[in-house]
Amino acid sequence: MINTYLTIVLAPLFGSIIVGLAGNRLGRKASHSITILGVAISTALSLFVFNHHVLNDGDIFNQNLYTWMQIGGLNISVGFLVDNLTALMLVVVSFVSLMVHIYTIGYMHEDKGYTKFFSYISLFTFAMFTLVISNNFMQLFFGWEAVGLVSYLLIGFWHHKESAVQANLKAFLVNRVGDFGFLLGIAMVLMFFGTLDYAETFSQKDQIIGKTLFGGVSAITVVCLLLFVGAMGKSAQVPLHVWLPGSMEGPTPISALIHAATMVTAGIFMVSRMSPLFELSDVALTVVMVIGAITALFMGLLGIVQNDIKKVVAYSTLSQLGYMTVALGVSAYSVAIFHLMTHAFFKALLFLAAGSVIVALHHEQDIRKMGGLRKKMPITYVTSLLGTLALIGFPGFAGFYSKDMIIEAVHYSDLPFAGWVYFAVILGVFITAFYSLRLLFLVFHGESRLDSHTEEHVHETAPSITVPLVLLAIPSVLIGYFTIEPMLFGGWLENGIFIDSSHHAVAKLESHFHSAFSLITHSVMTLPFWMMIGGGLTAWVFCIYRTDWADLIQSKFKRINYVLNSLYGFDRFNEIVFVRGSLKLGNLLWKISDMTIIDQLLVNGSARFARYVGAFIRPIQTGYVYHYAFFMIVSLMLVLGWVLIASDYSFFS
Repeated sequence: MINTYLTIVLAPLFGSIIVGLAGNRLGRKASHSITILGVAISTALSLFVFNHHVLNDGDIFNQNLYTWMQIGGLNISVGFLVDNLTALMLVVVSFVSLMVHIYTIGYMHEDKGYTKFFSYISLFTFAMFTLVISNNFMQLFFGWEAVGLVSYLLIGFWHHKESAVQANLKAFLVNRVGDFGFLLGIAMVLMFFGTLDYAETFSQKDQIIGKTLFGGVSAITVVCLLLFVGAMGKSAQVPLHVWLPGSMEGPTPISALIHAATMVTAGIFMVSRMSPLFELSDVALTVVMVIGAITALFMGLLGIVQNDIKKVVAYSTLSQLGYMTVALGVSAYSVAIFHLMTHAFFKALLFLAAGSVIVALHHEQDIRKMGGLRKKMPITYVTSLLGTLALIGFPGFAGFYSKDMIIEAVHYSDLPFAGWVYFAVILGVFITAFYSLRLLFLVFHGESRLDSHTEEHVHETAPSITVPLVLLAIPSVLIGYFTIEPMLFGGWLENGIFIDSSHHAVAKLESHFHSAFSLITHSVMTLPFWMMIGGGLTAWVFCIYRTDWADLIQSKFKRINYVLNSLYGFDRFNEIVFVRGSLKLGNLLWKISDMTIIDQLLVNGSARFARYVGAFIRPIQTGYVYHYAFFMIVSLMLVLGWVLIASDYSFFS
């Protein structure tokens, strides 16, 4: 099996290297064929691995391939850990990546950087595979940073746009903040456990119980919180979320890849993988839960006021990542991974559908300038509708099962603030339905607001764009129904996560679960269903029935509208405190260290010193031999006198 695992990881890398180095010579067709073939091989083999490990209960594979370095008793190796959690992630990442690769053919066909883009997205896939399949913290961190690096390249792919350059810089810097915390967490793992290997760390987890740091703070709490800081950066949790909306400056395919299956899911996966450690600290779990709830609620509210089609979907991603994080906080790791999987399919679908609309409208992204597209773009409309229904949690669709399980898990949690978090996730259902159906109504329903030229030429996009939409729509509808029971209660993820017996949210979910179909029939009697219906009706009223009411509400609640449009002031705060503060600090250090110390004191000062010494010595240089003889005699007398005095002092001592 080792060759299979290696092929899964390395196939996209080889495709990326070949196209990256020789793409211009190979041509567009050969370039996209090579990269798609590499990801297709990974997808096929991932399905094989999933069948072996998950469906046929294959043994866990945990093996070091080679030793990277050895420092004393510490071995840092490159190795693979393939259990059910890894197998599931490999399938999700590879399938979504394959759809994005195919979609890119149509979306980027006019772009000058066509071959370069294919090289980048294949490299992105390789980085995520490395992260997912690692069996130690060092390799995990390598994949973690590689994902961040390639995201920088992809977000700023259209670097001729100043906004894209600013966006990729923001993404890179904000993620460095999270990654610094993550690195500190890894360092503390090494300090307390003496190893970076997952299995060795988890086997010794009990020895950290009761240990404290300065001030009596629990060591395991600090370790978990530092690791979670890394997850906050990658999975865009408040306040490290600010980079994610800006990532919309990149081409739509990478928006789908980042938001659906790769970068933003890394944090959710990491916390799930570290479940044996997080289960030791209720404080850390509470923080995780509360941060997730804040993200789910308040980032969802921002989606209501967005008019850029991609940014609406982007804030939806932030909100759904909050739901996943909430599930992690209540120890429902399998539920979080379940929502990660369903979300990957319908969110990739929604992003790619948005890209289809953008291509058809000649790169127009303002939803206020759209409308009435359902007849002109029937495939995009139907797939968008299915993705939207999955997102809002309509009964029977994929998102319904995963989101409902998260809400129920919070309901059964005994952690502090669980009541407030339950209120937040319930209210989030209404908000999600509102902004999602608002987007659908404004883009595809109502009267057309297109200009006459665009109206005449708008039509359904090419098969390379619509085929991935159809293929993603299928799991967006069906996968929740067929996988909820085995994933949550049937042991699919049993060997990949650990839940302490004191945390019983999942156990209570299992005791109340009967079947996937019963959830559908029971849903009409639940609060989340009616919150979803309420959000949908509100969107219909404001977008279809009485469009003038939206303007009236905005005028009545100007302050709230201002707060939402200013994104709660996070960007403004970062600009004033961190950006301007860094610039002022840099200028201060430049003036003190560079101009004063280096230029004035060291460089100019040494020149002035040499000049002063020269001015002092110059009068002595007369050119007369007797003058030089005189100075030699005087100098010799001084030296002899010093020697005699020094010898007398040593004698008396």
